[in-house]
Amino acid sequence: MRIDVLTILPELLEGPFSHSILKIAREKGLVEIHVHNIRDYSTDKHRSVDDYAFGGAAGMVMLIQPIESLILHLKAQRTYDQIIYMTPDAKVWNQKMANHYSMYNNLMILCGHYKGVDQRIRDHYITAEVSVGDYVLTGGELAAAIVTDSIVRLIPGVLSDESSALTDSHQDGLLSPPVYTRPADYNGWKVPGILLSGNEKLINEWRENQSMEITRRVRPDLLDED
Repeated sequence: MRIDVLTILPELLEGPFSHSILKIAREKGLVEIHVHNIRDYSTDKHRSVDDYAFGGAAGMVMLIQPIESLILHLKAQRTYDQIIYMTPDAKVWNQKMANHYSMYNNLMILCGHYKGVDQRIRDHYITAEVSVGDYVLTGGELAAAIVTDSIVRLIPGVLSDESSALTDSHQDGLLSPPVYTRPADYNGWKVPGILLSGNEKLINEWRENQSMEITRRVRPDLLDED
């Protein structure tokens, strides 16, 4: 898989893309992640990427020209399965979407800034719009990192234990059950005995029941979606 991220602040993405699972995936050659500075494609001598909004609205708007130039430059080299725009006024990203997008070959992610991009970019180039929650961030970089991480970890071979991703929260529409490790008794705080029984059938039943109970208590809305 290849992921191209378009941003005016590439420095913000250096950390997230250079450590942990994303670093491992890149070193294994399972994913290519390329960060592109939109300013490099501006034809303005000041490398401008924003201007005032028509109509006198507050805030600045990202210009069409540098974004379009970069998009066209990348599209001339390969076909993209999706061109994603990170914006708070969109459908909220979820695990089901991450599973679906992990099967694509080429993704482009545009990070919004200021009051957003000129609507004509959204109308003519964007194929998917994604939010990471009902709140506003300074820019789309951190959101793009979240989406990228959630996709890449699902690519076969990225995780050392591929079954691990299958038991994550939201993978089956429920939250994950509690997890424990050694010691079995710490300051009198004991691990549930069922987990020490060695009875796989009963352990799985316990985990399923715990997942259902936690989901019902913490995120009942997930159950309502069914």
